[in-house]
This record gives sequence, C-alpha cells and structure tokens, in this order.
Amino acid sequence: MSTNKILLKFAKKGINLSPEAYNKVINAENPLDFASSLIVKLKSDKFSSKDLVSVSGETVDELTGKTRKSEDNNQKTLMPDNTVDKKIKTPQQTITPTEKLKQTTTQPKAPEKKSSIENLKKDSDLPEKHVNKIIEETSETVKDEKIQFKRNLNKTNVEYDFKIIQDTSKKSYTSGELENLIAYFKSRYEKLANILSKRPELRSYTKIADIDDSQDSLSLIVMVREIRTSKNGHKIVELEDDTGTISVLFSQNNEELFAEAEKLVRDEVIGVIANKSDDRHFAFGQQIIFPGVLRVPEKQMDFGIVFLSDVHIGSLTFLEDAFLRFIDWINCEFGTEEQRRVAEDIKYLIIGGDIVDGIGVYPNQDQELAIKDITQQYNEAAKFLGNIRSDIKIIIAPGNHDASRVAEPQPAVPEEYAKALYELDNVEFISNPGVVSLDGINVLIYHGRSFDDLVMAVKEFTYEKSDLLMEELLKKRHLAPIYGERTPLASELEDYLVIDEVPDILHTGHIHVNSYRRFNGIHLINSGTFQTQTSFQKIHNIEPTPAEVPVIHKGQYKHFKFI
Repeated sequence: MSTNKILLKFAKKGINLSPEAYNKVINAENPLDFASSLIVKLKSDKFSSKDLVSVSGETVDELTGKTRKSEDNNQKTLMPDNTVDKKIKTPQQTITPTEKLKQTTTQPKAPEKKSSIENLKKDSDLPEKHVNKIIEETSETVKDEKIQFKRNLNKTNVEYDFKIIQDTSKKSYTSGELENLIAYFKSRYEKLANILSKRPELRSYTKIADIDDSQDSLSLIVMVREIRTSKNGHKIVELEDDTGTISVLFSQNNEELFAEAEKLVRDEVIGVIANKSDDRHFAFGQQIIFPGVLRVPEKQMDFGIVFLSDVHIGSLTFLEDAFLRFIDWINCEFGTEEQRRVAEDIKYLIIGGDIVDGIGVYPNQDQELAIKDITQQYNEAAKFLGNIRSDIKIIIAPGNHDASRVAEPQPAVPEEYAKALYELDNVEFISNPGVVSLDGINVLIYHGRSFDDLVMAVKEFTYEKSDLLMEELLKKRHLAPIYGERTPLASELEDYLVIDEVPDILHTGHIHVNSYRRFNGIHLINSGTFQTQTSFQKIHNIEPTPAEVPVIHKGQYKHFKFI
C-alpha cells in the first residue's frame, strides 16, 4: 500500500493524520481495511472538523480499543469462519484492529460510568440477540484468495429469458383528488375480495347491507376500518365493505383467534366468519381468513441470482472496500475455488433500492455525505457496477433514498439523474414494487418501507425478524396495507401493491438487517446493506449486518460475507 494512496483516502474524507497515527495505519496487517474502518469510526463519533485536522496516535489507539502492548504486536487477520458470531480464537490468532473497529461501529458506545441502578442489571435482563438460524448455518466469509485476470470486457452472447411482469413506472394517473382515493380503495377491495372469494368458507359471502335478521352465522369479506380494545381486554374491530359497516368482537378467551386479531392492521382486506348478535351492526368473531398464499412448486434452476439493497453509495459510512471485494468475487477474481465456482454461475444481480444515499432524505444528511450531489452519486454507482462482468444482467429498483418520488409505487430511477447507469448495456430499471421473471423464476422486488408501519402497529414484530414481516405481507397479500402512516402511498386508480400473483422469491431491503426464510416454497430474502450503523439505527438499537450478500444458487440459499 503506497503512502500516497493511504493519505489520499483520509484526505478525501477531510482527515489528516499525525506521523504517529500514520505509522499505526501503515503498519497494520491490512492497511486498506484498517484505514477504511478508522475513517468510519472517526466520522461516526463526535469529532468536529477541527478535531480531524491532525488525528493523533493516541486517538487511533482509543478508537481501536488497544489497551495492552501485546495487542500492538499481534496484528493478525482473523481467519474466516463459516458461522455467524461464533469466531474461535487460538493463541496464534487474535482479532485485528479492523475487527475491533467493526464491533465498535455497529454498537452504541457504552458510557464510561453507570448509575447504581444500572450496575444492578444482570445479563438476563438484556434483550436476547436474534439469530436467523438459516443464515447462521449457511453463512461463509469469502476468503482472501484473489486471483489476477481481467473480467470479460466484451459484449456478452449469453441468452437471457428475462421478462418484466410488473412495472408501474409510466402508469401513474392520480391527481390527488378524493375520487382517486375512492378508486384506489375500491381497487384494493375488489382485488383481494376476488382472492378471498375462492376460499370455500367465503364462496357465498354476504355484503353488510344484505345481512338479514334471520341470519345467525355471517361470512363477510371486509376491510379493517378501526381497531380498539374493550375495557375487558377483547378486540373490537370495525369492518366495512362498499355497502356498510359492522363491529366484530374477538374474545381474548379464544387464544388462537385473539392472536390472529392482534396482527390485524387498518385498511387490510380479510374474510370473517362471525355469529350475529341481536344488533345487526354487531357480531362475535369466530374465524379470521387472510387471503394467504398456496404452496408454490419448486422450479429447477441451473444458474445463480445475487440480491443486494441499501448500498448507500455517497454516504460516509458506505463500505467501499467490502463492496470492491464483492465485485471482485462476482467477477470470479476473489474467494476460494468453490466460492468462485458459485460466482461463475451468477446470471442476474438484483438491487432492491437505495443504491445511493440520496440528498435531503432526512435532516442534516449533508453532514453524513461523502458525495453531496445526487448525479455524482449515481455516477459513482455506475463506476462500481460498470466493473461487474458484462454477462450478468443487473436489475435496479428504487428505494426511499433514491431520486424517485417517495410515494409508492415508486417509478424507476429517472434517467436524468442516473444517465451513467442507463448507459450500461447490462442494466435494467424497474419500479418499486416490481416483478421480473428470470429464466422462469418470478421475483417480487419490494424495497420494504412498510416494515416501519408493521413494526409500529403489531407488538410482536421487530425489525431484526424481517422474514416474519415478509411472511405476514404474503398472508395479507399486500405490500403496504396501512394507509396514511410512515409509508407514503399514492392513491392511484389501481392499487399496485396488492400481491396479485404469488412469486417464487420475495426480495426486500430497507432495514439493513439480513434475513431469510422459506415460506410455502417461497424464498423470503432481506439483503441487508453495505453501510455501517446509522445515527437513526443507534437511537432505535438496530444493529445492521453490513456486507453480507444472499445468493440463490441453483435453487439453494447461500450467504457470503465480505467484511
């Protein structure tokens, strides 16, 4: 590693090193990784621009957690492990300063002193860290066995069976008037009622206005209007269709039914079996029927698909070095022979939103940006993706940080901002949500903004278990059922967020935490991030899983780590 390259890396971020600090960086086992991690820590802590004029060696030691002289003399790279959070250290193997920086940048800094009450806390009082068992079993670090040869720079002659099944980029007809909103909810109700009416229990469902006094049992297809809890702890749900409203009580004494009622959210469409009371506008719930999904048959595939999201190019906390390692791997130039063999089979790469960090997405974002121009951010993204071998088709959908409208469905990233990406021959753009067919494998791409609303609305849901959130969206057959909360939804004449057709793969992002589950034969994938912990995540105690890349390789899930 040349002196100029190290100094330039810090200079680009507005950081100057003292001679002592520079020596500590250049003498690290892997200077480039050590420099990148140190930059992230310096930028994420409470350092002013004045503090960064000349970073001292003492500051470097403090940030890397070095307290013993023996640690200075044992900077060895941590050997890769095929499990998550189960690294075994031997006398010949110690954690490098880079590894320590990774630990400190993904956890809030502990206060130096604790109050007497805090001292009484036991380990058992702390929340248990969730571990996705499938990711734990399949995860493997891509090893540093880089080989040198040029990627394929010629145009590919690979034949793709690629189809865009759903893209709403040029289908926005809303004017924002009340009539549009009515048409939007009518579209949602009719689409989901059509799915529900195929269930045996609901084939002869009754409209609310047609409820007869002689009826004892009711079968209804309704939209949830309001949810409240009675003074006795029961759930009372106000339901409606296009003819009227009815309130249904779900008793807490029926534990299984009550648990289903606890997951209800406003504006979703469900089926309800209920016993009518003397008041024709009130009933006692007996069963909740969600639209749901049938098991999909497994399809044969002889290729691989890579899933990315939330790369956040342009952010100070973008993990550039890890992303470069990923590009080297997908180009078959990095990793073990077996890992490169998987890369050779990759035919498609899907990026599910937030490829760049954007501009003005949240207050004071400019203070956390390395690139403060949106077009330059996309230009930088084009430089990275342009280095991926040309026989891989890249599909890009927008997220809430991209230069697309915020309201969902989001049209594809406009060419006026991302012209450099549009000039790449192997890149395709699609809306959020969007559906593509990759050699017969149907992939539903949704960035995942509605996860924010589900976590707030249902107490058992958490960000780190996004596989359960994805499963719930499939049961509800809608990607963003709650209208008017954190997720901005455009009142189009048609509701494009209804899951009309069941996919083979549901790919999401947004929350920066990798997750995987197989539900009724459907691969549920959240592809994590290439960004370290943000200030928002620190406040909400969300620990991201950066630089971990999911792959469906010949029908099997694989999980590769690049950090």
